Amino acid sequence: MPSIKIVTIVGARPQFIKAAVVSRAIAGRNQGVAENFEPINEIIVHTGQHYDRNMSDVFFEEMQIPRPDYFLDIHEQSHAAMTGRMLEKIEEVLIKEKPDFVLVYGDTNTTLAGALAAAKIHLKVAHVEAGLRSFNRQMPEEINRVLTDHVADILFCPTRQAVDNLTVEGIGLNDSARSDRSESKADGYRPSVELAGDVMFDAALYYQKFSRKPQIDLPGEFVLSTIHRAENTDNLARLKSIFGGFQKIAKTLPIVLPLHPRTKKTLQNQNIEIIDSNIRIIDPVSYLEIIYLLEKCALVMTDSGGLQKEAFFFKKPCITLRDETEWVELVDNGVNVLAGADSGKIYDLCMEAMSKEYDFDLDLYGKGDAGERIVRILTDMA
Repeated sequence: MPSIKIVTIVGARPQFIKAAVVSRAIAGRNQGVAENFEPINEIIVHTGQHYDRNMSDVFFEEMQIPRPDYFLDIHEQSHAAMTGRMLEKIEEVLIKEKPDFVLVYGDTNTTLAGALAAAKIHLKVAHVEAGLRSFNRQMPEEINRVLTDHVADILFCPTRQAVDNLTVEGIGLNDSARSDRSESKADGYRPSVELAGDVMFDAALYYQKFSRKPQIDLPGEFVLSTIHRAENTDNLARLKSIFGGFQKIAKTLPIVLPLHPRTKKTLQNQNIEIIDSNIRIIDPVSYLEIIYLLEKCALVMTDSGGLQKEAFFFKKPCITLRDETEWVELVDNGVNVLAGADSGKIYDLCMEAMSKEYDFDLDLYGKGDAGERIVRILTDMA
């Protein structure tokens, strides 16, 4: 079998964790193949989108993540400037490397730039976490994920709902239903939609044994919270309302809040001081530390898509501080509720969650083998 080259394009820490799942599966496949099989050659490109000092040698060593082959150092620009610069630099890498597949993850500017750069020079694009929809076009992430899905050749969906979303948009229809649409495509374009499972479930299972306690004193029972979405941090009324809810909750239940730099900056600029000792604001924590906090907390309150799922992985109820979520199956199954930014609703839902029983024995995100499935499918399609 001829060798396969994959260029993986990532730019944010969550993407590295997701990509690490597939990189481990590639390494496992390479170790287990017969002698007449060529190994998969993976080239990793880091755009630098969310670069910070914590993206250091320690991060790669602790997470057992392969170091990038290319670092493009593109960050702290507007959406358009960042995406345009990434397109230019990624194209240079792709022309040089000539991969069989370009693998992109999630919904960042890096995701869109990688997919567009590859599609423009007729390379096959594979999108991990395809098909997610918030149906909120005010979110930059929604624009990125929709456009990426519509140029991708292989769409690796984490859930059945994601597959259904793509079907509604005309992606992944069976051949008979798609015939008219396909005949208009001179290149015979046939996107392949694959229900692969969620790579973040793989990651949670793998990294759980490496969890590490943050350097803080933790209360016996606490709420774990994160806030970073622009819809909350850039809207002063929403942010104040969320913290109003926190202050009510903190009278009876401590909150541990790893503070995102964007949120910290807004609080400082607006001279908002959090003085309640039961709201324990700490510096951002590593993924291994967030796993520890997830294991120990009683409840999660967040506007993060990833943490909503991780709460479920670690069997903790979640209150989502947004008006919608991509992970609708969590809401449909009663383990997640949407509170928006309403302080009263946040408090009421928190008190209700602490007294409820939950069923986390649900098969929503696969069996923890999404990485192996993705590698096997790519190998079969090469």
